[in-house]
Amino acid sequence: MSDDSTTQCLLFPGIFCKPVVAQFDQREGSSDGGALLLKAADRRYGLVDGLAACLRDERQAGKVDHSLRELVGQRVFSIACGYPDANDSARLSGDPIHKLLLDRDPIEGRDLASQPTLSRFENGVGVKELYRSGEFLAESRSGSDRRPHARRATVVVLQRTL
Repeated sequence: MSDDSTTQCLLFPGIFCKPVVAQFDQREGSSDGGALLLKAADRRYGLVDGLAACLRDERQAGKVDHSLRELVGQRVFSIACGYPDANDSARLSGDPIHKLLLDRDPIEGRDLASQPTLSRFENGVGVKELYRSGEFLAESRSGSDRRPHARRATVVVLQRTL
């Protein structure tokens, strides 16, 4: 380590007499720490489990590394964190927070699904499964707020883009 430390006598006079060391080489770092709140919300509302239950798994069992629930969870959490494309999964597959969101050890746990795996998953979902997913989302939303004065959507449009 190079000696890039400095004593903070200008910013914090009289408070810190020890050197402040800033390192930017932390291997297990993540900028998505707030996503842990998403995990808590998912535990309460069951969005990932509900969406995964709408899908059929027709893959060959011996060739499966990631369950449907893990693939759905990886996509839901990455989209919610601002990574809408599966291309980002190459970088996020080893991210400790994203691993933690899928109940894996953040350091020692297996990496998440790759971009090709997620692309095959997304392209393998059929119209019937999309319809069931839409029904699940509509039902979960309509049951989530029973206040009489709450505004309700009268039309929900689900569109599949090709």
